[in-house]
Amino acid sequence: MSEWAYLLKISIALFAIVNPVGGVPIFVSATEGWSKPQRTRAIKIISLTVFSVLLSSAFLGDKILDFFGISIPSFQVGGGILLLLMAVSMMQGHSSPHITDSDHIAIDKDAVAIVPLSIPLLAGPGAISSMIIAAQQNNGFWWHVWLALPIALVAALLWGILMLSFVITDHMGNIGINIVTRLMGLILAAMSIEFMAHGLGSLFPGLLG
Repeated sequence: MSEWAYLLKISIALFAIVNPVGGVPIFVSATEGWSKPQRTRAIKIISLTVFSVLLSSAFLGDKILDFFGISIPSFQVGGGILLLLMAVSMMQGHSSPHITDSDHIAIDKDAVAIVPLSIPLLAGPGAISSMIIAAQQNNGFWWHVWLALPIALVAALLWGILMLSFVITDHMGNIGINIVTRLMGLILAAMSIEFMAHGLGSLFPGLLG
């Protein structure tokens, strides 16, 4: 298989793992009540964060995890717990914290865009581990540089797809968004349990057997 064909294969697989389309309803629910400029800023932060995390994973992912003594299964369990906390908040109808200070609100919205919307929802254990594995196919420096292409492509598609969320929110109204918030909270809770189950299954092989 040529390098270009392999890069295309990586791009398709990475897009499927990151799943920007599936992230749209959760993004809409989590940013309920945000202004359009705030959502635009969040989308930029999410896209750049996903690009940075996956590119770092391609270059240094295994070394970073080894340095901190973290395994992919441990990352899955931790990420699953974060998603579960967010899911519980969404099912209760609290998509974002209520803070009175405007500076704290801006900081908090940026933080939400990074964790958990970017990590681990989009750039999660699956995407990170797939880039680590792809990087290990060739130890050459330029191969790692070429891996930036599929990552950049997926980040650009993520930005474009999340920008379409404006169309969704314009037509749904507050009642529709509240309904979707609770439904997506339930789905996100199930996703978080899957994250934790896979991680615990790898950490304790006999646990789920």
